[in-house]
Amino acid sequence: MAATKTKAQAQICAVVGSDESEVKRAARELADAMMPAAGGDFACDTIDGVADNADAAAGRIHQTIEALLTFPFFGGEKLVWLKSATFLADDPTGRAQTVTDALEKLAETLSGGLPESTRFLLSAVGVDKRRSFYKTLGKLGKVEVFDKVDASKSGWEQDAAEIVERSARGRGLVLAAEALELFTLFTGGERRVIENELEKLDLYLGPARRAVTADDVRLLVPLSRAGIVFELGNALAERNLHRAPALLDQLLFQGETAIGILMVALIPTVRNLLVVKDLMTRHRLQRPAQPFFFGKTLERLPADATAHLPRKKDGTVNAYSLGIAASHAHRYTLPELRLALEACLAANIQLVTSGLEAKIALSQLLVKIIAPAKGS
Repeated sequence: MAATKTKAQAQICAVVGSDESEVKRAARELADAMMPAAGGDFACDTIDGVADNADAAAGRIHQTIEALLTFPFFGGEKLVWLKSATFLADDPTGRAQTVTDALEKLAETLSGGLPESTRFLLSAVGVDKRRSFYKTLGKLGKVEVFDKVDASKSGWEQDAAEIVERSARGRGLVLAAEALELFTLFTGGERRVIENELEKLDLYLGPARRAVTADDVRLLVPLSRAGIVFELGNALAERNLHRAPALLDQLLFQGETAIGILMVALIPTVRNLLVVKDLMTRHRLQRPAQPFFFGKTLERLPADATAHLPRKKDGTVNAYSLGIAASHAHRYTLPELRLALEACLAANIQLVTSGLEAKIALSQLLVKIIAPAKGS
């Protein structure tokens, strides 16, 4: 059975996902690898999977089935590529009965076993992974998924950072921990942006230097709004009183409101520092070498010890943001962080009840939090 499945997996492949540019790139590479060595133009049947309506989609599917069951010209082997299919999504075309029926027939054809001389490749963007056809593909062959990182969801940074590390490794680049954090936030998980910015870093460093520092990232990678927010939180966590006010000025200049800056950058940073500092003190936890490693540390703690930690929408702990806080928590004492949270509350009240200028109120708050207490 194992040998049969391996053989099937070599014959049937699919490249799908929401990241269109990556799906096209990976599908092209896989098609080149699956293309028979001999046969020329007759060695590949390419069916255009772009369909404007259900009838056209069903026609493309039946054309694919016919190609799969037709032996190659002059013998030998051939590749059947259903390319850039648009009818596998959860939309009116994808849900149409004619399309559903046609996909069932294609699944039956693939399940029944292809001729030894035939290989099948499917590429598609926007696939509904709940569909039985998609599940059948997973059972019969190899499926590669390239989904975009959803930066609107908590914890997206870890998925994006993994993409950055893989892409950097392919260029022989090594990003230091802080450089990886900054690069991830600055590029927002967009693969095309990641590749473009890594190329800039690659050219800038040259063949003699492969290690990327945080300063390299700050110098070359454009600073987005999310990047500035992240940098402001970092500067606060690092107790960097020189950099924090400059980043505050940038956000205010870009039109960000004082309340927004307080709620998105300052309060979450102080809160994370406080809960992590308390957790590390109570359980004698060591500072993580990288933020990503802190999640494993949290998993080893009893459930009641982590019940109060900030959560993502799916109910799991946002280990990445807590890992960043754990990397800097040694810079503050618990009393300092408690006072810092109280100062944030006072600043919030001040911003909504007084006529004090926003820049002054937030600048004073930064000084209260970051500046060491007298006598410390």
